[in-house]
Amino acid sequence: MTLPMVIQSVGPAEPPPRAAPRRYLLMPLRWWFRGRPVAVAQRTLLLLATLAMLYFGLLGLLSHRIDNDPDFVAPVAVEGGSAAVAMAAGLVDREVNVHEWTVNDPLGPDAFLDNAMNFQQGILRATAQVSFQFFDQIGRARGSSSADPDLERATGLLQFPGDVWIFDFRKTWLPTVSSEAQYREAVRALLAYDARVAAGQAVFERRADALSVTLARVAADLGSRTAMIEREYQRADVSFFDTRVDDVFYLNMGMVYAYSLMLEALGEDFAGVIEERGVSALWAQAMQSLEYAGQLQPMIVMNGAGEDSIFANHLVLQGFYMKRAILQLEEIVRVLAV
Repeated sequence: MTLPMVIQSVGPAEPPPRAAPRRYLLMPLRWWFRGRPVAVAQRTLLLLATLAMLYFGLLGLLSHRIDNDPDFVAPVAVEGGSAAVAMAAGLVDREVNVHEWTVNDPLGPDAFLDNAMNFQQGILRATAQVSFQFFDQIGRARGSSSADPDLERATGLLQFPGDVWIFDFRKTWLPTVSSEAQYREAVRALLAYDARVAAGQAVFERRADALSVTLARVAADLGSRTAMIEREYQRADVSFFDTRVDDVFYLNMGMVYAYSLMLEALGEDFAGVIEERGVSALWAQAMQSLEYAGQLQPMIVMNGAGEDSIFANHLVLQGFYMKRAILQLEEIVRVLAV
């Protein structure tokens, strides 16, 4: 007996699940724009204010950096070259390329936090001063008027204002060369000079008189900042929002921090002169004073009004270490001049 063959018909495959209807995706947008225009504008302003607070507030605090590491080592140290030149180039390179230059950035998350900006400006001021001493004193043979081309270029570039963005509307409406671009070129010029020193193709005079003039000018630069501290002390205030005080404090901090590292490196370059003139102990004391001044970092910079105030005066404390370093540097200059 033959059984009838049952053929089971197979229907079409089930279609894949459809994507969520567009109307569900547009619901938040419709909710946002519903109501009167005034309500929509209020919601939009509230959203923008919240985003701005998160960006310039929370993210700004997280990205705000003041790097006063006393153990910083120049990343590019050429064997046979100058430790001080390598340190100057390393400091500028770190602030421009590693931490990013914040002084001229109007769109950065820490654009409204100026402590790091003033600190970076202080570092730049000190490196520009030391670079000029390389150009004017150490990088010239005795009695020679010829200037090293790399040092001349680096010195000029480091004098460039630090607040020039890709646009400088004070001069032109067209795009321009930014501050950090100039400083990167200065770093290259310093490293090129250091490489030529190591190869014996450039002058690096390790003379007592060159060191003496360099230290005298550094001391004079620090002295101009202690005079600024004196002026601020005359208008002493206990306000927690005195922006002038912390501007002065952090610019000084960047200066003395950079000077402490570069002069310590210069001490390696002139180790023979320092030991020969018997100022090793005095040199160590001056470096310690500069380091102390560069490591002060209170939570709130205050300018307490004199001895009768219960509030601290951080500018005076900073100025004490700076003044002590100045006196020690001036004593070294006197010994070297003998």
